[in-house]
Amino acid sequence: MQKYDPSSLTDLRHRIVELRRLRQQMKDANRRPRQHRLNASERAQVLEKTGGRCHICGGDITGYWHADHVLAHSAGGQHTVDNYLPAHKTCNNYRWDYLPQEFGLILKLGVWVRTQIEKGTPIGANIEQKFTAYEAKRIGRCKSRKR
Repeated sequence: MQKYDPSSLTDLRHRIVELRRLRQQMKDANRRPRQHRLNASERAQVLEKTGGRCHICGGDITGYWHADHVLAHSAGGQHTVDNYLPAHKTCNNYRWDYLPQEFGLILKLGVWVRTQIEKGTPIGANIEQKFTAYEAKRIGRCKSRKR
């Protein structure tokens, strides 16, 4: 993997594409059927590890939650209580099975975008408009699936 130059727009795009390709290769290499479903006692053990908080956002978990793999299943992570932490459904779904470098880059981009929106910069306003439209469409799709 080439060294990433954060000052280059082309390098950023290539880095994102390269990380996605590496993640897909890992998924393909580790593809296997789901072998284990946690029982109620095991789920209680997983939830207790974080005192009933989502390990991704830190918020309280009430109601339905996901047992999230610490080491992604697609990267060879096992279906054992030791390899799970509790997460909100939304947090876990947005985290997916990104590589650590990929997730770090996504977080940095997200913080930068949030700052642009907060400051009301032209790029922030553009992203705000496009993201709001995207979310409205996504929520509409989710609601139509539940019917």
